[in-house]
This record gives sequence, C-alpha cells and structure tokens, in this order.
Amino acid sequence: MDWLVSFATFLVNEVLSQPAYLIGIITAVGLIALRKSAGQIVGGAIKATLGFLLIGAGAGLVVNSLAPLGEMIQGSTGAHGVIPTNEAIVGIAQAEYGARVAWLMIVGFAVSLLLARFTPLRYVFLTGHHMLFMATLLTMVLATAGQGSVAVVIVGGVLLGILLVAMPAFAHPWTKRVTGNNSVAIGHFGTAGYITAGAAGQLVGKRSRSTEEMNLPEGLRFLRDSMVATALSMVLIYVIMSVVFLAKVGQETAFKAFGVDAAAASDVGNYLMKSVMQGLQFGIAVAVILFGVRTILGELVPAFQGIANKLVPGAVPSLDAPIVFPYAQNAVLIGFISSFIGGLISLGLLTWIFNPAFGLALVLPGLVPHFFTGGAAGVYGNATGGRRGAVVGAFLNGVLITFLPALLLKVLGAFGEANTTFGDADFGWFGSVIGNVAKVGGTGAIILMLVVGAIILGGAILMQKRVVETGWDPGAKRDAILGVQTKPAPAPEDAAAPTGTYPRIAPPAGAPAPPPRPGGK
Repeated sequence: MDWLVSFATFLVNEVLSQPAYLIGIITAVGLIALRKSAGQIVGGAIKATLGFLLIGAGAGLVVNSLAPLGEMIQGSTGAHGVIPTNEAIVGIAQAEYGARVAWLMIVGFAVSLLLARFTPLRYVFLTGHHMLFMATLLTMVLATAGQGSVAVVIVGGVLLGILLVAMPAFAHPWTKRVTGNNSVAIGHFGTAGYITAGAAGQLVGKRSRSTEEMNLPEGLRFLRDSMVATALSMVLIYVIMSVVFLAKVGQETAFKAFGVDAAAASDVGNYLMKSVMQGLQFGIAVAVILFGVRTILGELVPAFQGIANKLVPGAVPSLDAPIVFPYAQNAVLIGFISSFIGGLISLGLLTWIFNPAFGLALVLPGLVPHFFTGGAAGVYGNATGGRRGAVVGAFLNGVLITFLPALLLKVLGAFGEANTTFGDADFGWFGSVIGNVAKVGGTGAIILMLVVGAIILGGAILMQKRVVETGWDPGAKRDAILGVQTKPAPAPEDAAAPTGTYPRIAPPAGAPAPPPRPGGK
C-alpha cells in the first residue's frame, strides 16, 4: 500500500502540480488525436511546455521585483498582520496532510474529466498549481472539522472536481467578451473577482472607452508600448515609495530593503538607482509573461481540437489568469494599482472596524496576488466597462481578496495562526462556506457539503445552458452606446459552442488566431 501512496504523491507533486508538464502532456494528447507526425507532436508538446515555463519565469521575476516594494510599503505604513501567500500555506499544510492532498487532487481531476465528458460543462482545468492549492485547502478544512481520511479524499475530490468545471463556466460570458471567441476559458481560483469586475464594468462603464484607446499627446506616444508604460509606471511607484521609506526608517534600514551584505545599497544614490532598476525589471517580467502566453496559446489551442474531437467533445481549455493579459495590456497595470488601493482601504476598515468588532485578522495587501488577480480583473472590467470598469472592477477585486482571506482564517483551525493564508477570491468564499458546513460534524456535514457541491454544479450547468450557449454578451449595451461594430459568432458544432453576437475585438499583437473549423468553415 505504501508504494501506491508514494506513486500518488510523486504523480501529484512532480507531474500534475507542475502546469508546464501538464500542458505539455495535454498538447501531446491533442496532437496525437489530430494524427500529427511524431516530430510535430514532440515539437508542439515541448513548445507548449516552454511557453508555460516562460510564464513561470516571468512570474518569478514579478515576485522578485515586488519583494523590496512590499517591504517598503509595510515599513512606511507600519502595518502588521497576515500576508496571504498560497505557496506558503500549502507548504505548511503539506507536512501534515501530504498524502491526503495527493489522493484528493487525483480524485478531483478524474471527477472533473468525467463531468466535462458527460455534462454540458466542457471545460478542462489545466492550471495544475491551483488544483493543488484548492486540494490542500479542502483537505485542511475537512480534516480540521474532524472528517476521516476516506471522507476527506472522496468528498473533497468530488467538490474539487465540481469547482474545476463550474468556475470556468460561471466566468465564461465575460471571458468570451475579453477574447472575442470560445477558444479558451479562465482556469484560476480568482474567478469571483473576475466576475465581479466584469459585472461592475457593465454598471459603471457604459460610455467609457477602452484602456487600450487612451489618447496621448504626440510627445507621449511611446507610452502606447505596454512594456514601456508598465516599466515607467513601476519606476515612478518604486522611486516614490523608496523616498518615503527612507524618510520613515532612515538609511541603515532602508538600504537593506534590496538585500543584506553585498546586495544592500551603499549610499542614497545607489539606493535610488536600485529602485529604478527594480521598476525596469518589473516591465521585463510582464513582457516575459506576455510572450509565454502567446507561445502557449499558439500550440495548445490547435491541439485542443484533437481532444475536443476524441476525448471530450467541445472541450475548452481553462488556463491561468495571465492568459488574458495580452488582450488589454494597459488594463493589467491599471487593474494592479486599483486592486492594491482596494486592499489598502480594506486593511484600514479591518483595522478600525472589523478587527475590534468581529475579531477578523488584519490582511496585508500582498503585491503578488494583487498583480495577478488585480491585473486580470482590470482586463475583465475593461472588456465590459472600459477605463472606469477596469478601475472599479479591480478595486472591488482588491476588497474581495482582503476580506475573504480574513473570513477563511476562521475555519482553518490551528492553521489560522500561521500568519499566512490563501490569497485568491475563490479560496476565500468556498473555503469559508465548506468550513462552516463541515463544523456540523459527522455524516450530516458530508451530506450538506455534497448538497453545496450539487448547488454549484447545477448553477454552473444552468449558466452554461441559459447564458453561455445562448450567446449573451455582457457588453452589448455598451457597444450599442459607443457604436462598436459586432459580428455574428460562428455557428455551433456542438452543445458547447456559442451563438449570438460578439464584439469585433482585435486580438493582441502576436496572439494566435482561433483554429480553423473542420471543413474550412
């Protein structure tokens, strides 16, 4: 029996939790189904894997470039509290629940494939690390509530499988609004924030132009290059915060923000130039992510034709949040800043009202979750509400990823004292719901949790049939007001294909076109 546990742990930790490997395998399967040559299969799989590694490399650069800025903000404001970091809380939990997490994730992925095959929810969730994060959360919540290992794996696996197909469906009308077609879905557990941003855009931005249509004076035309605009904005933020931090804590402490010993700044001039370099590094990081997204889409979307035809008819790949970044690159930066401001204001509310009144933890605004989920929320808000939608939608995302982690800590038992927690919106709301239901205990808790899962699954199927497949466009009214041209969507070939009209959204530079339909249609 031990070898089965070891094999399951290896499969989860070394393969399924590595999105690059998972994407490469899925791409290879799709190309095999399309009867491509061995060279095309190997080349496509490797290129898709490299595309995801590029996204990971860019994400690592983002984390490294934001780390000193986070220290400056915390030092300048004097805030202390919980910093939501998915990787940190997962690492802590793995030591105690590693085997159960592994089996729960395998069961969950299998359930999701069955649901994708036999329900209208034809979404295949490919963001491996988020599967691992949600599997860990469910294990922690159920185990903390006193459920046995078998119940943790089976019930948790069913709930995970439902979420893997349901959350992409809930967000898909807004995702199609972003991409202009049905080629990809969002596969990231910040979905509640993206839906909120898209809905907010519909309310506030009916007459607001897109962030990508900003009219700049001739002398500022260079800012239309997203990499330049992103880098310059971050340089300004870094320099301002570095000056504030220096004035607040003094040279001895401030110079160590970039590291100790050789990495520390040597004088004020060197300190300021290190701030400039960190801002420029951030611009490079975003450019790497965008290139990785374009690379992965170029290989994965065609390969999914094979999977759709052979394994899961009408399958739509559900991918990580940066997949939407190329579609509105200015909105990513606007979303990041707006989400972070929302986090700061929410921290103030927690400090002055909700911590004294309800004992909610102080959740500090981590720059990494605010960049990735806030950037994506900005894209969703822009798609339905232009500039105002990007600002308001991402701001609300910042509020969600501050208050929801505070509520989640209430159901994590001893892990609530770990000074870290899960950071994205879906972990917060779903973990809180399941955690409170699990407190009922025994068989009653299991029944109630499965009822919650059934409600989510039923709601997602209803959304798919009544909203997604009917071609509802969440930005149609705005298009009519602004006079944006629309075009008919492709005729559906299966139950998962959309109908209706969608805005003629130009794809980002370098992004692949949707794959040709069979018969050249």
